[in-house]
Amino acid sequence: MRIDGRENNQIRKISIERHVTKHADGSVLIECGDTKVLCTAMVEEKVPRFMKGENRGWLTAEYSMLPSSCITRKSRERNRVDGRSQEIQRLIGRALRSVVKLEELGERTIWIDCDVLQADGGTRTASITGAFVALVDTLQKLKEEGQIETMPLRCGLSAVSVGIVEGEELLDLCYEEDSAAHVDMNVIMSSDGEIIEIQGTGEKAPFTKNALINLLQLAEDGNKDLMNAQKEALKDIVSLEFWK
Repeated sequence: MRIDGRENNQIRKISIERHVTKHADGSVLIECGDTKVLCTAMVEEKVPRFMKGENRGWLTAEYSMLPSSCITRKSRERNRVDGRSQEIQRLIGRALRSVVKLEELGERTIWIDCDVLQADGGTRTASITGAFVALVDTLQKLKEEGQIETMPLRCGLSAVSVGIVEGEELLDLCYEEDSAAHVDMNVIMSSDGEIIEIQGTGEKAPFTKNALINLLQLAEDGNKDLMNAQKEALKDIVSLEFWK
């Protein structure tokens, strides 16, 4: 049994609550175990300078951890974003852009903000999973307002962590497992079963190709569970034809 009593192939309890803030076009509070992330999306009616005149949109993301999100206080990133946060927000942005038909968005930018309220491992994967739901709400709003004609999404997506801890292949690592893992991996997948991005490393020891295959299978199963939770959260939206 794991620290929190789960089986090796079991994700943590997940909760996805929509419409949690007033002013955002899409807002989601996602909880994966004890990890809690507020994901918001807002539309800006312009694109970066380098994209002007191309008649397509853009999506970008920012990520931060609140000071009280960890056991010890984390200083606010006032003057510049630290390297970890910068890497994670780039990951969130390019993962979401991979499933958005930017040419159907018009010359507007969607800003995704992921703020970690409480961290217990898997903050980047929870951010991606929650941000996608906030993105769907935002696109649905644009469609209802007549700003776009169709939902400009190729498919759905979610993300989950996997790893090897004390020789055991585990799905959806909490902080204690993540900090002890000798193999740590984040896997982003589309709803049609394709891989969007893999971040994996043998932090304490190399690992075999067979172990990699097993971890990817764990991640695929976990992402299916996460996408089912996303679909349940979005069940009142009729424009989910993109979900394969």
